[in-house]
Amino acid sequence: MERKYRQKGYQDTDKPEKKKDRAPEGRPRQEQIGPRTPRMVGTVTRARCANCGAVLLSGFDPNGRCPRCNFELHCCKQCVHFDTAVRFECTQPIPERIAKKDARNDCSFYEFRTTVEKDTAPSAPVAARSAPAPNTGRPSDARKAFDDLFKK
Repeated sequence: MERKYRQKGYQDTDKPEKKKDRAPEGRPRQEQIGPRTPRMVGTVTRARCANCGAVLLSGFDPNGRCPRCNFELHCCKQCVHFDTAVRFECTQPIPERIAKKDARNDCSFYEFRTTVEKDTAPSAPVAARSAPAPNTGRPSDARKAFDDLFKK
């Protein structure tokens, strides 16, 4: 039988045998079945002001005002059904258009909009973060660290 390719090494019968039992290098491999589980970022449900984006704390009054910018919370811009692409800018069948979307209204379809966001806050408690870090041999001030690099 004639070979299609005549280069040296193609379908050679005198190939060296591969090592079947290699010595373990480094740490031993773990048996893994299926894909690795990714480290997912947690999610949290938050309510935000439509005007300034401030996070509204749980237990806020949806009929009140934003504590940061004093924006009305019971208005079209804060509603789940608000959509600028549909008729009267509301996904519900309202009889007439509400002209001021940022003014307080008494719509019967009103539901406050909450969003699901990635929880990027550090997991350490607030009290532990405010305490000064123990001396680990590293300078705590950036200026001092810079000066320490070039001192003689």
